[in-house]
Amino acid sequence: MLPGQRRGFELDRRLEADSEPVMWLGLCELRIMNDCRWPWFLLVPLRPGSEEIHDLTPLDQAMLTFETNMVAQGLKKVTGCTKINSAALGNIVRQLHVHIIARNEGDAGWPGPVWGYGQREPYKREDLHQLAEAVKAAL
Repeated sequence: MLPGQRRGFELDRRLEADSEPVMWLGLCELRIMNDCRWPWFLLVPLRPGSEEIHDLTPLDQAMLTFETNMVAQGLKKVTGCTKINSAALGNIVRQLHVHIIARNEGDAGWPGPVWGYGQREPYKREDLHQLAEAVKAAL
């Protein structure tokens, strides 16, 4: 990342607590959610004060779409999942972030959303790292 790129940007403490950094893509930091029930990634645009996609410039909106598609395709390739869920809700964590989640029929909570379903199950450290590296390689 270039010096000054994160100037004024601070990651929401809840996102930081629930996820681990994977890599910087250009606009966004790619993070993996520490919940092994679903392969689940986050894209967090490094733009201070952004809460909604329409808060971004048109160029940043296009870049967010590109990065979302790139991660979704990589995650689908790595996991072989039958469905990718992607969403930018922000009802609890207002900082703009996009969830990209690999889903399969019969997974925990299927066909409902992942939010609010059961208790988080943290990964074993080596499994978290292995999935993150596999998705990085697929990008």
